[in-house]
Amino acid sequence: MQKTSFAEMRCSLARGLDLIGDWWSPLIIRDLFLQVTRFDELVEDLGISRNLLATRLKSLTEKGIIERTPYQSHPPRYEYRLTSEWGDRWARPKEGSPILYVHASCGHRFRPTITCSECGEAVTAATVTGIAGPGGGSKAGTRVLARRLRKKAM
Repeated sequence: MQKTSFAEMRCSLARGLDLIGDWWSPLIIRDLFLQVTRFDELVEDLGISRNLLATRLKSLTEKGIIERTPYQSHPPRYEYRLTSEWGDRWARPKEGSPILYVHASCGHRFRPTITCSECGEAVTAATVTGIAGPGGGSKAGTRVLARRLRKKAM
């Protein structure tokens, strides 16, 4: 089956999905967002083959979605981290962002933000911690995450 390309669509989400390109990459991105950053941890957590993971990490690095940083020199070992705001920043059409948002109440353009439902403060990746939820489990796809989230909940 031939993959449909979204590269020419005038939508940052579609163009971002075209860059990601496969089913494993969103799971890798999820793990990196949740601080599972080392190769062996990613293999264990996702249940992905080492060869396939290496290929996906290389592709995501080349596309500017993640960056690779050494944490050990003998033998060489790397951590992988998400680059900042790769969606509109890296996949925006050359003409500019395809959608601008206007707040109906005040009529002003704005950039969407996420806020805490309890205190109203803006939420960023740096200000959020995940803890174990009732539906979590230590199975293929979440082995490392489940252990880490359980520890944070204690």
